[in-house]
Amino acid sequence: MDFFLCVIGMVMVVEGIPYFAFPGKMKGWVEKVLEMPENTLRRVGLVLMISGIFLVYLGKN
Repeated sequence: MDFFLCVIGMVMVVEGIPYFAFPGKMKGWVEKVLEMPENTLRRVGLVLMISGIFLVYLGKN
């Protein structure tokens, strides 16, 4: 559980860096994401999830 909390904390740090460093650009990026079709967002999400599972698999072996 301690390792899981550390991983979640690091994800939050990495996710927060762009918003802290480039808030203006992030607003523009979020607007572009809002304009994307839902199917595209689902595909991107699926690819990210599969990539994440693959990285976890590599890290465990």
